[in-house]
Amino acid sequence: MTTAAPALPRCLVILLGTAAAVVTVAGLKAMAWLITPVLLALVIVIVLSPVHAWLRQHGFRPWAATLVLVLLIYGLLVAFSLVVIVSVAKLTSLLPQYTDRVRELATSAVDAAGSLGVRPGALREAANSLDLGKVLTSLGGLLGDLTGLTTSIVFLLALLLFFSVEANGIDSRLSDVDGDRPQVREALGGFAGRTRRYLAVATAFGLIVAVVDTVALLWLGIPLAVLWGLLSFVTNYIPNIGFLLGLLPPALLALLGSGWQRMVAVIVVYALINFVAQSVIQPRYVGDAVGLSTALTFVSLVFWAWVLGPVGVLLAIPATLLVMAVLVEIDPAAGWVAALVRAPPKRTDELSPG
Repeated sequence: MTTAAPALPRCLVILLGTAAAVVTVAGLKAMAWLITPVLLALVIVIVLSPVHAWLRQHGFRPWAATLVLVLLIYGLLVAFSLVVIVSVAKLTSLLPQYTDRVRELATSAVDAAGSLGVRPGALREAANSLDLGKVLTSLGGLLGDLTGLTTSIVFLLALLLFFSVEANGIDSRLSDVDGDRPQVREALGGFAGRTRRYLAVATAFGLIVAVVDTVALLWLGIPLAVLWGLLSFVTNYIPNIGFLLGLLPPALLALLGSGWQRMVAVIVVYALINFVAQSVIQPRYVGDAVGLSTALTFVSLVFWAWVLGPVGVLLAIPATLLVMAVLVEIDPAAGWVAALVRAPPKRTDELSPG
């Protein structure tokens, strides 16, 4: 009678799993230059794949539908890049006008700190040494980085083209997989559906918030209102802290240009718009589209920003959904993990009007 081989001790399994996770994350971070554009292109194609299907249903041939889709994506990317480059160039010419204002505010802050008992000597020296030329140098470096991204942009455009072509046969491939591994198709289909719904709703509400923010900033007389509206649109894809990232630049510019009263007005307007759009209206349409807890959403935001760089902030939710699909939802034995990280279900009494 043969005896079963003893199982590995649980502590050893945990250590081996942790070591494998560390090596995997280090590999992802080292390959961020490749993984980031690939994941970004994959997400864009997943989101816009219904457009391709709609074109096919209205008589477009596969190659024609793919061509229209790729041209649409390319046009949006080019328009976005032009707006950013022109706006940043205008910002570099605008900042020198606020040099004296920055020093005045810094001096006032030092005096206020001195009245509270803080020794003002070192603080006053730091205030006098403030120089917006360093900011301009940084912005010039930013423009240089944008220029240096040409190769990455070309690579991204090529990936979009190839993924759009490959999307034509994805349904038949998933049907072949369904016969052998139905859980794989279900997990990948769930990832695509949740990602598409999340980004579609975020895009729609991002456009609404961007338009309203731009109109409000124009009414308040804040310079470069279009740039800050575009920033509001982009940061709408960033969970938890996106609102603060979109608010900070126009609030500071209002402080430098018109004083703290105008800054408070900008903060109040942004807070009202964000609360109504993202806290009252948007959840009614999003529902449980993502299915991730708030804590996991915030942790994934920090994690993917560290692994993939700044673009990782925008891809945090889709990347987390992909990892969940590949590592958890495919494995029936890992259902307990999904239960721990999933957003808690809403109670029926919370959903009822009474």
